[in-house]
Amino acid sequence: MSDPSTEMFRILDAAANRAGEGLRVVEDFARFGLNDAHLSRLLKECRHDLASTLAALPEASRLAARDTLGDVGTAIGTASEYQRGSAVDVARASFKRVQEALRTLEEFGKLIDSDSASLARRIEQLRYRLYTAEKAVLRTQFSRERLIDQRLYLLVTASACVAGCEAVVHAALTAGVKLLQVREKTMPDRELVAHARRLREWTRETDALLIVNDRPDIAVLAEADGVHVGQGELSVRDARRIVGPDRLVGVSTHTIEQARQAVLDGADYLGVGPTFPSGTKSFESFAGLELVRQVASEITLPWFAIGGINADNLADVQSAGASRIALSGAILTATDPHQAVSELLAASCRNQRTA
Repeated sequence: MSDPSTEMFRILDAAANRAGEGLRVVEDFARFGLNDAHLSRLLKECRHDLASTLAALPEASRLAARDTLGDVGTAIGTASEYQRGSAVDVARASFKRVQEALRTLEEFGKLIDSDSASLARRIEQLRYRLYTAEKAVLRTQFSRERLIDQRLYLLVTASACVAGCEAVVHAALTAGVKLLQVREKTMPDRELVAHARRLREWTRETDALLIVNDRPDIAVLAEADGVHVGQGELSVRDARRIVGPDRLVGVSTHTIEQARQAVLDGADYLGVGPTFPSGTKSFESFAGLELVRQVASEITLPWFAIGGINADNLADVQSAGASRIALSGAILTATDPHQAVSELLAASCRNQRTA
């Protein structure tokens, strides 16, 4: 290693301090603000990896170069840096602070270590991880705010509606459903567009959100609020390219690993299951309540337990940690959909109060 100047170590020391401080701030936001174990662990790993990487810089040289009293930057400030409107603003600013500090470490680190496994290269990879973490943290906060009132998610297949699609949808919406999905696997495209547009009109009457299953193109044409994709369909990235940044992208997950990855991919919400056998969709295996417990213990991005949920097993699902549920057959096949929704919502509230 060459003999860097005192000024060089002074730059590296200041950037290292900024990066470490900023990482602690965003980790605390994920831990205490979001109460999210998955994101907290991710950021903690980044913080520890930064510390181990910076161990390549001699501490004695860093401390000898440090001159806080003589730092001209301590007297330079802007009004905006002392103003934060919310906790998420603090997190957003801290992510930028970390990324900028890492870039400084990366660039000046090239001057003291040119090996292929250099300090600069390791810092570069850490910076990329922080970009992903920033997206996941801010998307989680955004989605929690956007879906704060969506506790019951109705998946509608027209042919399964015993009382007729229009009657079932109107009954569900007036009973309190705030999130509805167009779930048609075999309907021709032209018919599907027209059908989705009708449901868009009906959901607007009650300010409910509309999601289209599998088809981001149909979601855009119908002016829906988002699209839902499975593990075998389009990725979150590709779906987002079609529907844009403001529409919701939901993802079906069947393992805790898939759920963790969907968060990092930038999903707005998750479908978690299948919980039980379903009369509307067949599965080779069932993740069951264990997956519900796993996701509940780690992830605070909005997620809905799905698969065979009804009034008889709702309490078990909520006891496992689900605060949101997705339903289909329990409502579509009910002789009185309005009453079925009302009873499920009431039972859900009772279960949460006694949990």
